[in-house]
Amino acid sequence: MVTSLDIFSGFSVDDIPAAKAFYGDTLGLNITDGPMGNLDLALPAGGHVFIYPKPDHSPASFTILNLVVPDIDAAVDELNAKGVKTDIYDDPNLPTDAKGVLRGKEVDRGPNIAWFRDPAGNVVSVIED
Repeated sequence: MVTSLDIFSGFSVDDIPAAKAFYGDTLGLNITDGPMGNLDLALPAGGHVFIYPKPDHSPASFTILNLVVPDIDAAVDELNAKGVKTDIYDDPNLPTDAKGVLRGKEVDRGPNIAWFRDPAGNVVSVIED
């Protein structure tokens, strides 16, 4: 067994200032500058995510963060009001409504969830608790 002192996740972006504005100002998360030109995203329940610059960044092909919210419609309305597009999928396997919400609770397919992209193209979601 590997003895770990801490565990954290990370992902890349192509523009640190844009990521800082998006995660800090748009999403209202606790984000600070790191010592190596990176960002440190403090998670509400503890833990951290390392956001690092990568000049040849390619957006992740999977959801990198899931933000758990009490009300999916309120969260989507707030994101849309801030210019965040939540209707990003046109996929019959992910039947989303006009707001981009997969109403999983209504069709027995899991929680209600909506996806959107950060400025670097990475996929993020809001998911109803």
